Amino acid sequence: MDLVTVKTFDSYFLANIILGRLRTEGVECYLKDETTITMDPILTNAIGGIKLVVKSDNADAVKEILRGYDEAYLNAATCPQCGAHQFTYIAKPGVTNFLTAVATTIFGSYAVAPDYVYQCGNCGYETERLPDYDNNLEEG
Repeated sequence: MDLVTVKTFDSYFLANIILGRLRTEGVECYLKDETTITMDPILTNAIGGIKLVVKSDNADAVKEILRGYDEAYLNAATCPQCGAHQFTYIAKPGVTNFLTAVATTIFGSYAVAPDYVYQCGNCGYETERLPDYDNNLEEG
């Protein structure tokens, strides 16, 4: 059986939620390195996180399903400033992330992860966590 990695996770919980959803849809899939990461989370970066693996024949279809999950998740949140449902997950704009990218390029053997934020595509509101799914506009 030829298996390929279609997604990696830092979180045991998120990995198992996605695994369960895919299995509910009839997709044969597995988590690789789950036990190692769960027992010693410090190894997450060293071994590349928890890997969701599927048969190579199903990889494209599973990637499309995962893309749909991501879109539904991001579009379910409501912007507290404008009420839009248009969040995207982006590298946080700013000098710090720019310098991180430059330093990582120069000193390629030491990778530094940039900071990411969710940004509303309508008004530009940024947050580290997605707002609640319900309409949380402030009345005023």
